[in-house]
Amino acid sequence: MWQQQWIQRTQRRLDKGALPLRVKFWDGSEYLPRVPERLALTLNGPSALRALALPTMGRLARAYVEDEFDVSGDIRDILEVSEQLCDAASAADQKGSPLFSRLRHTLFSDRRNIGFHYDVSNDFFALWLDARRVYSCAYYRRAGDDLETAQEQKLDLICRKLMLQPGERLLDVGCGWGGLIFWAAERYGARCLGVTLSSNQYDYVAAEIERRGLSDKVEVRLLDYREVPEDHPFDKIASVGMFEHVGHGNLLRYFAKIHRLLKPGGLLMNHGITAAGTGTTGLRSDIGDFIEQYVFPGGELVHVSGVIEALASAGLECVDVESLRPHYARTLWHWVERLEANAERARALVGEKKFRIWRIYMAGSAHAFARGWMSLSQILAARPLADGSLSYPFTRDHIYA
Repeated sequence: MWQQQWIQRTQRRLDKGALPLRVKFWDGSEYLPRVPERLALTLNGPSALRALALPTMGRLARAYVEDEFDVSGDIRDILEVSEQLCDAASAADQKGSPLFSRLRHTLFSDRRNIGFHYDVSNDFFALWLDARRVYSCAYYRRAGDDLETAQEQKLDLICRKLMLQPGERLLDVGCGWGGLIFWAAERYGARCLGVTLSSNQYDYVAAEIERRGLSDKVEVRLLDYREVPEDHPFDKIASVGMFEHVGHGNLLRYFAKIHRLLKPGGLLMNHGITAAGTGTTGLRSDIGDFIEQYVFPGGELVHVSGVIEALASAGLECVDVESLRPHYARTLWHWVERLEANAERARALVGEKKFRIWRIYMAGSAHAFARGWMSLSQILAARPLADGSLSYPFTRDHIYA
């Protein structure tokens, strides 16, 4: 009886939204849309009804990942129809508690959370990342730029913004698979230290250092940012796709640590995902809870204004801010296309469930960036000299020349 009621409720919602979605139920019956069909949904059992009758984008993502239904059609259409089905555009963003944030970001929990996300399989990431395995927003200077070109342009943009010079010491906090430290050492002559909490990333970077013959210029350590020694400060520091893991309750402590690690007159590039609204830490329509459970445990977003405030409170001065939100939407769609093109190999490496997790997570993120539900900011900050002056030019000519 309850199943029939929920089926009827689902049909009313689909009719009301005039959605181009055909639904095939587990008993063989079907719902046919009143508009031209673009997607087909096959329910594998009654458990999928709750996601359709009481939909949020997070609940739909869970049902897809848990194989409660299958869906056929273009992934962009899937996200667009899901938003309409859930009325996600009018949903409120998640709020968060600074105290709860501090309690959940211990050394142990952060190390465990990083391992959960990154230590999936180096070969899996290689299927859809660029050749340098840069797992962060690319930079598209021209409409026709491919992913490889755009990632190299992003690495170079960071080095130019940091005004990196030969012989300078660069710290990369959360170095990933080493894309930035290798670029900085090979193209700019910098001496680089990368730190990561991912064992897979550490092993890969250590092997690459040897393969490239960069042992005199590049070092990698399996280390939390809180554990980096402060006895030999750095000329420049980069944090790319890292501070999302810090937690908004720990931002001041994080930037205070950066301040102590940075020489007076030094520069910090903080490149990371930021929230769309002030006072929010996650995404609307239950998306944040889905990401917390399946993808990024411990991840939190902060509005760019909150990041700048924390920087200033830690004694760092913001000298430049640039939003790359459209660039991340394009980057993610490139990743999704590459993952789908290598779907068979991806399933062999990580299994059907993880394939679904990463497919819907990245496609959903691309949709969210395109819709303005979250953003990506590059914030350049400086540690002033003792007299209060900054070692920074009056113009940005050095960046875009």
